Amino acid sequence: MFDDIIHLGTFIVGTIFIVLVPGPNSLYVFTVASRRGIAAGYRGAGGIFTGDAILMLLAASGAASVLKATPALFTVPRYAGALYLVWLGIDLLRAAWAQWRSRTAPATTPPLTPLTPFRTALLISLLNPKAILFFVSFFIQFVSPQAARPALAFLILGAIVQFFSMLYLTALIMSGAKLALWFNHRRWLTAAATGMVGSLFIAFGLRLTTALPG
Repeated sequence: MFDDIIHLGTFIVGTIFIVLVPGPNSLYVFTVASRRGIAAGYRGAGGIFTGDAILMLLAASGAASVLKATPALFTVPRYAGALYLVWLGIDLLRAAWAQWRSRTAPATTPPLTPLTPFRTALLISLLNPKAILFFVSFFIQFVSPQAARPALAFLILGAIVQFFSMLYLTALIMSGAKLALWFNHRRWLTAAATGMVGSLFIAFGLRLTTALPG
């Protein structure tokens, strides 16, 4: 079953390191869990899993070859992702300012539809250059060109990626939920943390407009 996969051990080790590198995906899931709770965090994680599955399917079906042959095409998701991250960052800065101004008032949480974390995380995943580069430059390299069952090989690799992503995002969700209980009694700290995350999203976005992410 694994004969069509090249250097499976190397793929697993590389996947673990890449998953652990902080990026917009993990930052968003951690933030939504700390602000909205475990259920919202897992809905955000579901968006990440779905987005990554779509990117894996595109890479396996040949989209990776198109991007490699025409690098200019990469600028489209790159700048779209940059704009979206900046917009999210500004939205978080607004929320931080509102939290700071109302820090002495009773704690309130603006309404949020159940699907919002999923949709937002899905867009972040699909427009995340780190994820796109991973599937274009790393993921497809571990299936043998002479593979008898390439679809099965890609399915196995995809399951490995999703497994480690699930473990990592679950750890972030649980950590974020615990922080939420602590932050609830320190409104000023909640505002500061939200503002910091918003600034990081803006920094991610601005970075994408100047250089390809590492």
